Amino acid sequence: MNLGYSFCPNDTFIFYALTHGKIALEQPVHELLEDVETLNQWALAGKLEMTKISYHAFAHVRDHYVALRSGGALGRGVGPLIVAKTKLETLVGKTVAIPGNLTTAFLLLKLSQSEGVNTVVMRYDAIMPAIERGEVDAGLIIHESRFTYPQHGLVKLLDLGEWWESETGLPIPLGAILVRRDLPIKTQRALNAAVKASLEYAYAHPLESKAYIRQHALEMEDSVMQAHIDLYVNEFSLDVGDLGKKAVNELFARAEARGLIPASNKNLFVALEDEIQTILI
Repeated sequence: MNLGYSFCPNDTFIFYALTHGKIALEQPVHELLEDVETLNQWALAGKLEMTKISYHAFAHVRDHYVALRSGGALGRGVGPLIVAKTKLETLVGKTVAIPGNLTTAFLLLKLSQSEGVNTVVMRYDAIMPAIERGEVDAGLIIHESRFTYPQHGLVKLLDLGEWWESETGLPIPLGAILVRRDLPIKTQRALNAAVKASLEYAYAHPLESKAYIRQHALEMEDSVMQAHIDLYVNEFSLDVGDLGKKAVNELFARAEARGLIPASNKNLFVALEDEIQTILI
């Protein structure tokens, strides 16, 4: 089975054990590492049986994919940032580089702005250099850029995580792990358990995965790499929980109300065995 996820340390930390034969499964899991917007586009095409995805993109593929409860990225203080060379009074009439039209970052940008913003899509690691060169007025940054933007001489205009939390009081949903709905429910539950076990293995053997994480960390300093893991891997990564589900439902409800995503009545998360039994009863 193929599993797509990003180069980022939170993903390679979580999935190292699963993709290196440390977790028992009926069939091996092979990794395909790509940037998150590529994974989003692949999900639209139904390319992978299992994939990391932005919650924004998930909203567009709910009829064909369901989210695992484990392995995702939600939390507080983890939101995307809008940055620029200097403080800007408004984004209206400005050009903002974004890391993809299906990223949760872009959905949050649209939800936070009452007027339209001119945008141009770039791979996430190309955004800050583009701002420095003056090619765009501002940028919407994600991943490790949250830690390194001051080194590029940039200033923060808006923390979209802080905006979301002040609006809702909820953690911010960024990314999920999806499996195709046409997989048997037994397989879906086994994969959910395997992802959780892979993260638990990572916590129990913190040094074992470091070379693998370093291999894919895109020239990131070790301290930034560890800060990235510490921030984006948390209790919601082990299990999304009721609070995490509430946050996802709120994000989708607000986006649906603005006409930014299609409506769907599909269940969002893989049902555990006890939940299925309750439904059957």
